[in-house]
Amino acid sequence: MTLQPQRHILVVFPHPDDEAFSSAGTIRLYRNMGVPVTYACLTLGEMGRNLGNPPFATRESLPQIRRQELIDACAAMGIEDLRMMGLRDKTVEFEDDEKMVKLVGDLISELNPSLVITFYPGYAVHPDHEATGRAVIEAVRRMEKSVRPAVYAVGFANNTVAEIGEPQIEIDVSSVKLDKVKALQAHASQTAWMIEENSKRVDEGQPMSDSWLHYERFYLYQIED
Repeated sequence: MTLQPQRHILVVFPHPDDEAFSSAGTIRLYRNMGVPVTYACLTLGEMGRNLGNPPFATRESLPQIRRQELIDACAAMGIEDLRMMGLRDKTVEFEDDEKMVKLVGDLISELNPSLVITFYPGYAVHPDHEATGRAVIEAVRRMEKSVRPAVYAVGFANNTVAEIGEPQIEIDVSSVKLDKVKALQAHASQTAWMIEENSKRVDEGQPMSDSWLHYERFYLYQIED
């Protein structure tokens, strides 16, 4: 589909690399059009499972590694307004609901975005993903209808399509595929194994679909009053 004009885009995800997998191409396309993008990353992903084999990081050093990876990924996407919100990985689900809604609501009040990108609550698998999506949807729901931003929601649980259908939004990001790859590569502590494995499959002549690098899909979340 053709990109819809936007005034300002707010991206809200809990972990560094959530944005690279889900929406890096879309972000890059909008930045190429001059649309401002603010990325509110709630944690530094300090509980990421991958410490390397042999280890390249410890639990103490991983937060700073992932912080720099996040900065580098934002550079690849053209994001100039990165907000590191300071919550702790794997604890977002335990934060007070009102605190989370206020956090998102304050960002929306400050930035006045016409579009917010986040996870689809109920279909985002990880508890931190779910908590993030719920907070965004509730913050938007509390706004007056006439000023609500659109919400593009990422859903990828196994039952997503069966229960809510195919995503309404499909964006061709093939023209910025290399930028999306750069964003993924920036998060090397968590993605290097995947990139290496995919490269190995190609070298061995195995077929590999890379449609996820060509298209990004979102649900247009309908807010219920």
